[in-house]
Amino acid sequence: MEERLCSQYPIPLKHSGMSLYPERLLDHFKNPRHAGVLAPPALVVQVENPACGDVLKLSARFDGGRVVDAAFQVRGCTASIAAGSALAEWLHDQPMEGIMAFQESIIDAALGGLPPASRHAAALCASGVEALLARLR
Repeated sequence: MEERLCSQYPIPLKHSGMSLYPERLLDHFKNPRHAGVLAPPALVVQVENPACGDVLKLSARFDGGRVVDAAFQVRGCTASIAAGSALAEWLHDQPMEGIMAFQESIIDAALGGLPPASRHAAALCASGVEALLARLR
């Protein structure tokens, strides 16, 4: 298939099969890690993005000041599901200091860079971590 370029701008006019999402994001979406909800004594929190309606249920089990197990469930878009998976993976074996220093950029990096329209997924994860920390206090 011939790819045509605009004569004024060297930008392909066809999509050329390129994905809207980075490959790491798609991998987390297609092969989610740690999906589910942990049984007690795990802490379970649920947060929602009121703008888009995405919901994250996050559960974590702590021992000795570290996360020893984490799981997630998401009802939402591709990016939010992938972000929940990346968050649960990141939480495993994190000390409290690491959790308290959590930033949205951790999820952005873990997913290979979120498109601007999908940054709400990292914000949902940050809300989940904040809710988890609030339950620990």
